[in-house]
Amino acid sequence: MTRIAVTGGAGRLGRSLVAGLSSAGHDLVSLDRAVSSAPELAGVTQVTVDLSDADAAAAALADARADALIHLAAIAVPFSAPEDVIMRTNAGLAVSVLGAAVKVGIPKIVAASSPTVLGYGSPHGWSPDRFPLDEDTPPRPWNAYALSKLLIEQTLGMLQRQTGDAVRFAAFRPCYVIAPEEWDGAPTQQGHTVRERLDDPALSAPALFNYIDARDVATFADTLLDALPEIPNGEVFFVGADDALAREPLAELVPRFHPGTEAAASVLTGTSPAFSNAKARRLLGWRPRFDWRSELERTDARKESAA
Repeated sequence: MTRIAVTGGAGRLGRSLVAGLSSAGHDLVSLDRAVSSAPELAGVTQVTVDLSDADAAAAALADARADALIHLAAIAVPFSAPEDVIMRTNAGLAVSVLGAAVKVGIPKIVAASSPTVLGYGSPHGWSPDRFPLDEDTPPRPWNAYALSKLLIEQTLGMLQRQTGDAVRFAAFRPCYVIAPEEWDGAPTQQGHTVRERLDDPALSAPALFNYIDARDVATFADTLLDALPEIPNGEVFFVGADDALAREPLAELVPRFHPGTEAAASVLTGTSPAFSNAKARRLLGWRPRFDWRSELERTDARKESAA
């Protein structure tokens, strides 16, 4: 059993991550701005703390006596606040929390980044050299949110250069997260249901039709923390489903909404995803368990049984 501190543990992804890691037998401490009454956090130690205060963050992490840290706390949606606020908040949290974790001696440190670091959706066009996108695709952030997430990755690199291999670091880029209740019709992060995103490709196009079930993020984190001492230090991973959140072939959908990508997208077959999770499979032996077709079928079956 590992004692794991999770910043932003009361948030949308945090709740599923904490619940999944707790179910896997770990001891969890959630560090957030407020205590949550969400059922996923029942029985989990919750600590209220202003993580932007480096001294307060260090004190909370020292008190947590954690073997590992997963840093999720951030403004989680692009353009949901002024650009300067997003940058100050997310960058400040990264330096405050990750630096504090090193200071108090936590040996395993993982932070959430974002696929948006690649720069898709740029108002002046975006066309990658190839698909599927992977960890070798050059980052080209064009907004404060994406840049702040890239800075989180670079903060880990800075701390690794300070500590060498005495501390093990990794970053992960979760695709569009779908919480378990959202398969049943609860609104997703952008306010639409999963079915609405499937029925209208324009809703999923800004995210390149990527997605990941929050429970799969939890199993990824569990697998990653276990493997950290054995894999190269400072790795970055995409965490995505084995297919795209789309009913039509991505070779047709991606160029429709992202002009100039026709040649690169032509290699995508059917609804294979635009983002590759091959590195996580290769280095960690991890694969996602959930997919939208099976989850919506289960939802429909439950509704029929209840009718």
